[in-house]
Amino acid sequence: MTNTGNRSRLRSLRTAWPSIVPVAALVVLGLSWGSSVMPPLAGAIAVVLIGAVLSAVYHAEVIAHRFGEPFGTLVLAVAVTVIEVALILTLMGSGSPGSQSLVRDTVFAAFMITVNGIAGLSLLIGAIRHGLAHFNPEGTGAALAVVSTLATLTLVLPAFTFARPGPEYSPLQLGFAAVASLALYAYFVVTQTVHHRDFFLPVPTLGKPQDRGHAPRPGLRATALSFGLLCFALVAVVGLAKTVAPTIAAGVTAAGIPGSFVGAVIALLVLLPEALAATRAAARDRMQTSLNLVYGSAIASIGLTIPAIAVASIWLEGPLTLGLGGTQIVLLILTVVVGALTVAPGRATRLQGCLHLVIFSAFVFLAMFP
Repeated sequence: MTNTGNRSRLRSLRTAWPSIVPVAALVVLGLSWGSSVMPPLAGAIAVVLIGAVLSAVYHAEVIAHRFGEPFGTLVLAVAVTVIEVALILTLMGSGSPGSQSLVRDTVFAAFMITVNGIAGLSLLIGAIRHGLAHFNPEGTGAALAVVSTLATLTLVLPAFTFARPGPEYSPLQLGFAAVASLALYAYFVVTQTVHHRDFFLPVPTLGKPQDRGHAPRPGLRATALSFGLLCFALVAVVGLAKTVAPTIAAGVTAAGIPGSFVGAVIALLVLLPEALAATRAAARDRMQTSLNLVYGSAIASIGLTIPAIAVASIWLEGPLTLGLGGTQIVLLILTVVVGALTVAPGRATRLQGCLHLVIFSAFVFLAMFP
């Protein structure tokens, strides 16, 4: 009887934690707001922050499950991008070292983490579990083309323009890049959800039911509750990030790692839950869903972050460095070429997964030891 009761309580806790964490995070935010945070306390707050991120993505998935694919991955990508933008603006507003290039470092890190790290791991898991990873080359190829164009417009071209002495856009150029990014993102969403939605639906595998093991759709009440808790979680993430921002920057500097690695830390933090969702989908032989998450996050990270930062630059002081260095441009070009060769056939082996993981490893190593 005792074991049965313990199992029941454990199941109840697993079910209730997404509802408890956002509220608890808001309480922690209220207690720590406006006070200086010592490293041990900052570590505890960081744990709560990660819990808030996980709960935010959980509730985004509930909302997504209500409206179906590919709307599901779209909701998740937008929620993650909101968190990312909030963290960037928080750290830039704190005046931490390297804040002028924080947008570039974070967006490029998100690009490399999604398109190489998460995609490579998902392809590897899918190929190991099911022999080959199957997906739609039409939808995946279109998504790769969009993210490649966005990355070039916002991260590569600023290093070659002449309006400003450094690798940055002039206000007029930044405005053009922001409008172009937002327009391209919006039209991609219309293509994904209206014009060619079938290109982004999971590919049925011969001999396997397509929707096996899926839970029933949540009702309107559960969806509305998840939307409210998602808002609570996002508010908590923004506030707690502002609290621990100075400690994060100081810790990176104390470790002897370049300040640009702060951007990679932010991207790793906000994309960890998405990585879990993508790898779970790959393990269930739903590679298209996994790649929708991967490329949708990369597109949203650039297509929504750059316009938001362009608006915020009106009141933020100092230059906004966007142009990548030579090493990063080489890694970006290599990623696009290998990515195109990966998605073109509509199926991938373990080798393609390993290729992307090696490129991701090179990015992490060179970010720490440039």
